[in-house]
Amino acid sequence: MENILETKRLIIRCFRDEDAQALYENHMDSEVRKWFPNECYADWEEALEAIRFFAGSAERGQLPFVLGAELKQTGELIGDAGLSEVEGRPGETEVGYCIGQKYRQNGYAAELLEAMSVIAASRFGIREIFGRVVHGNKASEKVLLKNGFQFIQEEFGAEDDPCGNGMRVYSKTILKG
Repeated sequence: MENILETKRLIIRCFRDEDAQALYENHMDSEVRKWFPNECYADWEEALEAIRFFAGSAERGQLPFVLGAELKQTGELIGDAGLSEVEGRPGETEVGYCIGQKYRQNGYAAELLEAMSVIAASRFGIREIFGRVVHGNKASEKVLLKNGFQFIQEEFGAEDDPCGNGMRVYSKTILKG
């Protein structure tokens, strides 16, 4: 499968079938379950189905464009990130990301988010991306702010609000691709 982009420490790439177990484990940790219970897989087989869907979408060059993040040093899949259309808002694209628990607090999320900004501009011509964070998820807010996102509004009652507590919406203008 294709490597999409390399950063200082990460390879951002299309998923492979053998990533299923790592994807499953990354999305089953307590922090992911707390903030996004709707993005946890029932088992590795469900994660494999998701991987195959994401890989097909990436091969077609369409949204949702979800990729794996591999640690260059070890080849381990440490997380994932994706670009997708904002539900109910045609023409708006949001970015989401997940870093496995044992890899957090090392700046990988910020590095991955910056890479996704580059991909949004270079592959899709997107000039503004949005990040939506569940109220209380301070770690994700810090990552967005570190990457130049600006808070723009609070949002309540969204269909995809996993906790029903509202979301904080951030935006970033991408100047170059």
